[in-house]
Amino acid sequence: MKTLTKTGAVAAVVALALPLTGCVESGRTAEAVDTECPWQPDESIDTSARIAWQPIPNGDLVVKDLGILEACMPNASIKWVQAASGGDVVKYYGSGDVDLGLMGSSPAVIASSEPVMRDADIQVVWIHDVIGTAESLIVRDPAQKTLDDLKGGTIAVPFSSTAHYSLLQAIADAGLDANKDFKIINLDPEKMLGAWQGDQIDAAWVWEPVQSQLLDDGGARILSSEDTAKAGKPTFDLGTASTDFIEANPDFMEQWARAQDYAVTMIKDDPKAAADSAGVQLNIDPATAQKQFEGYVYLDAAEQAGPDYLGGKMAEDMETTARFLLDQGGIEKAGPVDQYAQHVDDAPAAAAAEADQ
Repeated sequence: MKTLTKTGAVAAVVALALPLTGCVESGRTAEAVDTECPWQPDESIDTSARIAWQPIPNGDLVVKDLGILEACMPNASIKWVQAASGGDVVKYYGSGDVDLGLMGSSPAVIASSEPVMRDADIQVVWIHDVIGTAESLIVRDPAQKTLDDLKGGTIAVPFSSTAHYSLLQAIADAGLDANKDFKIINLDPEKMLGAWQGDQIDAAWVWEPVQSQLLDDGGARILSSEDTAKAGKPTFDLGTASTDFIEANPDFMEQWARAQDYAVTMIKDDPKAAADSAGVQLNIDPATAQKQFEGYVYLDAAEQAGPDYLGGKMAEDMETTARFLLDQGGIEKAGPVDQYAQHVDDAPAAAAAEADQ
């Protein structure tokens, strides 16, 4: 794993030019909540950082809503950039428009594989969450209890997503054939409810808020990403940063990781307070936000820096995902484990864990 240094690196050639159509602020400001840094602020950091975020119920929303980074680095310049998907975050990296960003494990592997990694040189530096029941297979017929019951049916899923990965892994683990036993179609989540109500699909593996819409419409959950994670095929929402930014700003990265760790602790120890912040950022009531927390597993900095995650096994999980994406045509080339290890940096999490002892 890489360690933090203060030396810069030569910037990669940028080939993915893309305007920031999703570059908007959302939610209340740091001033509105008058946050104080939970530790001694570092006034020496004057870094300018552009952070891509997504409306997913995890600690990143708490950090954003409470303005923890702004409070702990009062002389830094921080801009939050909303992204519609992990794929958009990868493009923003390629065009040089963000320095840090949240994306699912599948987009992170795409960014760490040839040829995209030449233009979007990033590191995985944090695990915002391990995806559990937040991504699930919902069936229209509650009498169907297993994948075997669903044989011959049409399943909708966004291709090359973490949900797609979990679906195909679950089918393989059940001893079934994705191509022969099901009709699997590529469908954006926002189109699923219409297809569901129009009797065009029999099931969907999807995340919130669509998952709840399908359940409210009479659907039933039969599998989730929690099940595939227990079977050794986990999926994640990951914090990433450009390699150049990490190497030039180690002190910022430590403060950023400490802020994320603080938010994880809040979700675990005071979920109601964390849900207040998540609810503001998601534009939902806090009780609903708190309920959504239950669909994920949150890891503190010490856990993340350990051998099961950033400190070891993450590279293996990324390589497994890469082989899946290669089979699905999502990437042109899957690299070896060593390649993905070069795109995992456990130093910010380790530094945060040590600082908070």
